[in-house]
Amino acid sequence: MTTLIKLIIGLTFSLVPSTTTSNTTSEGITPIIVENSVRSEKTTAYEILNKKCNVCHARRNKRRVFTLENMTPWVDDIYTQVFIKKRMPKGKKIKLTTTEYQQLLTWITSTQNQ
Repeated sequence: MTTLIKLIIGLTFSLVPSTTTSNTTSEGITPIIVENSVRSEKTTAYEILNKKCNVCHARRNKRRVFTLENMTPWVDDIYTQVFIKKRMPKGKKIKLTTTEYQQLLTWITSTQNQ
């Protein structure tokens, strides 16, 4: 009976047109899309860090000027300073929007899940 169910499910999936154009794994995951999604989240997070954090870090804390290459090891510190302690970004002029907070949190979560 289970073989018959597996056969029916297999036929159903083989008859449904594929919506992806890239290679998929046996679990149905498209590595290229997942990889691009993570890269996009990282790029978006970098743009936020560069625009809102590097402005001050370049003057006051040159060791922690964020680049695409060095930002991932700082993910835990960024999370702590921005979301837990709410110390960053400093000053009254530079503030993160709700969207920027969400985009940073999305990148941090995706980084920690890897």
